[in-house]
Amino acid sequence: MNSIINIGPVRLDMNVFLAPMTGVSDMAFRSLVKRMGAGLVISEMIASQAMIRQTRASLRMIQAHGEEPMVVQLAGCEPSVMAEAAKLNEDLGAKVIDINMGCPVKKIVNGHAGSALMRDEALAAKIIEATVKAVNIPVTLKMRTGWDDNNRNAPKLAKIAEDLGIQMITVHGRTRCQLYNGRSDWNFIRSVKEAVKVPVIGNGDVVTVEDAKNLLAQSGADGVMIGRGAYGRPWFIKQAYDYLTTGAIPNDPSLGEQLEIILEHFEDILQLYGVEGGVKIARKHLGWYSKGLKDSAEYRVHVNQTECQVQMRELVRNFYNQQTELI
Repeated sequence: MNSIINIGPVRLDMNVFLAPMTGVSDMAFRSLVKRMGAGLVISEMIASQAMIRQTRASLRMIQAHGEEPMVVQLAGCEPSVMAEAAKLNEDLGAKVIDINMGCPVKKIVNGHAGSALMRDEALAAKIIEATVKAVNIPVTLKMRTGWDDNNRNAPKLAKIAEDLGIQMITVHGRTRCQLYNGRSDWNFIRSVKEAVKVPVIGNGDVVTVEDAKNLLAQSGADGVMIGRGAYGRPWFIKQAYDYLTTGAIPNDPSLGEQLEIILEHFEDILQLYGVEGGVKIARKHLGWYSKGLKDSAEYRVHVNQTECQVQMRELVRNFYNQQTELI
């Protein structure tokens, strides 16, 4: 398997990526996943208007630490605004700009951005063209298979995008109307791969290392992007890559190693958001980490009730120490 991906002049030696996920793939999680081994990590989706206003939230979203090349994903529906936001991010150090045409969330779609743009190929083309022309760094595109089952136009839009200078295309194998229901159609991604020459990355429903292999086999894609499958498993991206390259199923980190990872992640969250905000944001991650462990439901109740960082650390340590004793 060739695991090298070239996004224009940007060379990646690993072809398994972390997906951009609002409220999840912040700097704390991205940098952790990158340290544990990922070909690429991508910022949370940032509204181009907010980026231009340089709101505190948008600037925090593009903070980076040890995650080169820095990739910033932008969403919007106005070509000039997207272009300005892309240029601003280039000036701030981004090495790749990713255009979001895949987000299915109602708030984004109602603003004629995200996957809504798949219904308006002319506007999508204007946004792509303006963004590509605005920067001297590669621009990539993330999209779905189409708006609904009757309008799966991803291959056509992919070809338009390639002709306008897009350097890599990621396809989530669902339509917008599916949201996250049903199954990701990895076979359909093959039609996108066959329509273009730039690298195509497949996304959707990769929760085991075998899923990563099957996605590549069914889609013919050049790489895999993992989203929800990485919840509570920042090591899973590297596991999937190792399985693809060696055929051996990697072991999860030991519970002791997981505890160290979790506490490191917790400290990074506090550093990024401050103590009060950080404790609240950490709760969902701590819940995901504990999935499948004994008495984890009770543990999550305590996690969601704890507001003190000192008590939170103690709670986490005690829970994992008890898990170790149960083995």
